[in-house]
Amino acid sequence: MSENTKPITDNLWNQSISPETYGSKEQYFQHTLEQYKIVVEMADRISARRNLANNFFLTLHTLLIGTASFIFEKGPRTSHPWSNIFPLAALLALCYVWWRLLRSYRQLNKAKYQVIGEFERKLPASPYWNAEWQLLKEGKDPAVYTPLTGVEYWVPIIFGFLYIIGALAVIFLS
Repeated sequence: MSENTKPITDNLWNQSISPETYGSKEQYFQHTLEQYKIVVEMADRISARRNLANNFFLTLHTLLIGTASFIFEKGPRTSHPWSNIFPLAALLALCYVWWRLLRSYRQLNKAKYQVIGEFERKLPASPYWNAEWQLLKEGKDPAVYTPLTGVEYWVPIIFGFLYIIGALAVIFLS
């Protein structure tokens, strides 16, 4: 057992409860399997919520870019191009919130999947932790698999960078 999984095992399993002390061994393993199913379902729900958050922020930023483009093309002109710094700050704040939210979901999923891996040590098969994740080389080889979290992490950063470039263009080209 690696040093990284030791705290998981210490906190996951109740030391005072064993298959022998749990009523019946069959019941113990049945309940372990049921808890495993719940943990897997919760991990899936976290991924679905992360996807929903991504859709929300992507739609919001698309709407904001469309609105800004319309206003820049058809809207009133300001005599002070630096007044664009306030909308830029708001857009960058949205990008930061999106990035932090993705980071939080990533951390939460990482912990959930480590718990799933520990559960699989008690089950007859380990489809995720030892099979699928190992086949995917734990996401460390981009030729085999690139985790979505690594890609989506950059999207709010790219939006923020593009907002800065756009604001500088408006300020210095106006």
